[in-house]
Amino acid sequence: MDTEGKVVGLDDLAAQTRQAMSNLGNVLQALGSDWTGVVKFTWFVTDVSDLQVLRDARDEFLRPALGDRPNPASSLIQVAGLFRPEYLVEVEAVVAL
Repeated sequence: MDTEGKVVGLDDLAAQTRQAMSNLGNVLQALGSDWTGVVKFTWFVTDVSDLQVLRDARDEFLRPALGDRPNPASSLIQVAGLFRPEYLVEVEAVVAL
């Protein structure tokens, strides 16, 4: 969701992943951290067939911060549905502060 609570990117996994990463980046900043502090992601998606779309959107945020360092560990879980039916992705992160 955006800052007004509206769904971003209806039926668009890339847009929803970018928004989720943007939201997470704001949380990291509020905690005094950044992407280098993330040690693990857990991704929940409604369809794993678009995995590369998710990876590409994620990497738009991680590559500038991590450079040549490997991505944090991650798990991917396909679910029947998320909090609202229009959501395609949810991400949680474990951060070392």
